[in-house]
Amino acid sequence: MIRREFITLLGGAAVAWPLAARAQQPDRMRRIGVLMNLAADDPDSQARIGAFLQGLQSYGWTIGSNVRIDYRWNIGDVDRFRRYAAELLAFAPDVLLTVGGQALTALQQATRAVPIVFVGVIDPVGAGVVDSLARPGGNATGFTLYEFGLSGKWLELLKQIAPRVTRVGVLRDSTTTGGIGQFAALQGAAPSFGLELSPLDVRNEGEIERAVTAIAREPNGALIVTLSGLAISHRELIITLAARHRLPAAYAYRPFVVSGGLTSYGPDIVDQYRRAAGYVDRILKGEKPADLPVQTPTKYELLINLKTAKALGLEVPVTLLAIANEVIE
Repeated sequence: MIRREFITLLGGAAVAWPLAARAQQPDRMRRIGVLMNLAADDPDSQARIGAFLQGLQSYGWTIGSNVRIDYRWNIGDVDRFRRYAAELLAFAPDVLLTVGGQALTALQQATRAVPIVFVGVIDPVGAGVVDSLARPGGNATGFTLYEFGLSGKWLELLKQIAPRVTRVGVLRDSTTTGGIGQFAALQGAAPSFGLELSPLDVRNEGEIERAVTAIAREPNGALIVTLSGLAISHRELIITLAARHRLPAAYAYRPFVVSGGLTSYGPDIVDQYRRAAGYVDRILKGEKPADLPVQTPTKYELLINLKTAKALGLEVPVTLLAIANEVIE
């Protein structure tokens, strides 16, 4: 989606839809609150919200006609998440949409009554967000971002692209259940690839810089950046450090590779926003989050940045390029 189209959707321009689709919706204006973990002008934000809006329109919801959306944008500031959660609730929304564990926690601390649809949450059961994937049981449901078995793919990618790698630093947020679980899964898979892992527990920019510098001091090192809000909010720094220290790095998010990272494998989160529109539609029509099962990813994508590989002196196997969803040259 180009920026002009996104702004048109976000600005609430009416879109003509068949009368039959409009007739399915209640006459009164419904309200959706959206709490994001990226900046409003981030291209990834535009893609995600654009997919969500297109999904809503496919169900007959027209911005400015029968639905209104209030947005709040934030990058990793826990206190601001709490403030924005309160601000969105002051609008009396019918349903809330959010992404990531920190934003979801802020919303659930603020309300256990307003329905919440989430995307991009790792291990929602372990985090206490829902009772179970099949029966969430509370006011929240949505789309989990990660299955721990995915971790082995990052190790496999590193060994295929950089065969000499023997040591891997795993950048993680150890304060979350997702950060702990991802490292445990990586530890289980590492012996089959002959790799030695080191957890790099980080909470801020200074700790990220020190951790990446430390793993680069020894030869044959590489980096895995696990799924976390911390990683996505500091992705430019992480990519810069990996390039500076000539570390092959595997990431969990597409935006890292688009911004200059070497390779990534993970769920298509834009697709989750499109699917989230379906859950929002069902809730607006009367269904309860407690009865809507949490769904796992259905689409994964492999990205490779050939320009970065060449800068590191690495040759990507042709067989890997052939199966990549996107190759950046």
